[in-house]
Amino acid sequence: MKFQPMRTSKPHLMPLRVITWALPVLLAACTTVPPASVPLSPAAQWQAPLPHHGSVAQLGQWWQQLGDPLLVDLIDAAQLASPTLASARSKVAQARTTRRVAGAALGPTVDATGNASRGFNESLASIASTGQAGLQASWEIDLFGANAATRHAAQARFEGAQAGWHDARVAVAAEVAQSYVSLRSCQRQLAVARFDATSRSETARLIDLSTKAGFETPANLALARASSAEAAARAINQLALCDLDVKALVYLSAMDEAPLRQRLAQTAEPPAPEALFSIPSVPAQVLAQRPDVFTAEREVAAASAEVGNAQAQRYPRLTLSGSIGTAAVRTQGNTIDLNTWSIGPLAVTLPLFDGGQRVANVDAAVARYDEAAALYRARARQAVREVEEALVNLHSASSREADVQTAATGYRTAFEATQALYRGGLTSLVDLEDARRRALTAEINLLAVQRERMSAWVTLYRAVGGGWSTADVASTNPDQAPAPTAATTTSSSNGS
Repeated sequence: MKFQPMRTSKPHLMPLRVITWALPVLLAACTTVPPASVPLSPAAQWQAPLPHHGSVAQLGQWWQQLGDPLLVDLIDAAQLASPTLASARSKVAQARTTRRVAGAALGPTVDATGNASRGFNESLASIASTGQAGLQASWEIDLFGANAATRHAAQARFEGAQAGWHDARVAVAAEVAQSYVSLRSCQRQLAVARFDATSRSETARLIDLSTKAGFETPANLALARASSAEAAARAINQLALCDLDVKALVYLSAMDEAPLRQRLAQTAEPPAPEALFSIPSVPAQVLAQRPDVFTAEREVAAASAEVGNAQAQRYPRLTLSGSIGTAAVRTQGNTIDLNTWSIGPLAVTLPLFDGGQRVANVDAAVARYDEAAALYRARARQAVREVEEALVNLHSASSREADVQTAATGYRTAFEATQALYRGGLTSLVDLEDARRRALTAEINLLAVQRERMSAWVTLYRAVGGGWSTADVASTNPDQAPAPTAATTTSSSNGS
């Protein structure tokens, strides 16, 4: 007996079956691996002295600790009127829309169709009215995570936009506070300048009378008049500087100038507290509180996801479509109903040759990721630098204030003693003016140090993130909170 080899009745199906069995293995081998997150290694501790008063929890409400309701109202008004905040809110809305669009690509799309016509139907050999309606569905099966990567990138940028809105709020509050501190300091300097001008004017008046009586020389009268004119000019210039600070607050808060000036005149400035808040002793904790650092980190995550998307574009794409339809044909008083449905085709698109376009897209995405990572590291270093500089300035001003206060008190006492000697005829006008100049300089230096200390506190508030935390990204919706209050400069929980 001679055996013959068995032959299949459908030899053309064997290659198809092999491809079907091997397809999952081939697809599993095509995996996308986006770049990892960028680690940061900040210093273990700050190199500048830390303030040892207050608590971190008080950082978001430190405006209230000043006891100045006008400052709180100014910050509220500025946050309502700020174009920076409006722009940040718009960016959040745009990012939310982009996220929604990216998420929609993960699911199927369904379109409805319909048409109607009347004319000669060749199949029926008569005039017929035809109506059709149907649903058409299409779905790209995200085998390699291309669409999911786009969704991840959109989500990361949405979170970064929310943090950017918080950063804008903190920046506006800090800018208003700096302008307010500048104005209050200017007003104190104006009071000193006016008092000095009045004192010198009175001295010039008395010397003028003494000169006419023959007890003073014309040279002393000229010196007294020059000193009085110099003080008057100084007071006028100081008034102009204060007016400029008021203009700045009007611009920032969008308040009417007349009511603002009235409130400034009616509101007494409370004494500056010794300390307002403390900050974490570990730099890494401060970096976690900076919304701008968080935004930069989210941009790195988005760039990493886009690398995954570019890699996935190099692999096969699988799409599935289907339709459901109904039709009705009416002719010669009779109606014929037709219903159809179909699933498929299941189509696979395999990239073969594109002149290197997809590879170039991957390289470009990797380059963008490297740029985002570099900017993230730079932003973190900048944050540490800003905190260190604010701490140095705060420590310097706080340390100098006691000495400057002692100097101002001493020069003021010396001037009063010299003034008494001059009235008794025991010293010269030159000595009196010299003592007056030293006392004025010391008083201005004291006011400058006090302003520097308050300004350093505001700068430190800005540098450590204004009490923001990553939990605020999930708890606040800028579109639902267009009118934040300065009493809670951290995010209010309004639900996103």
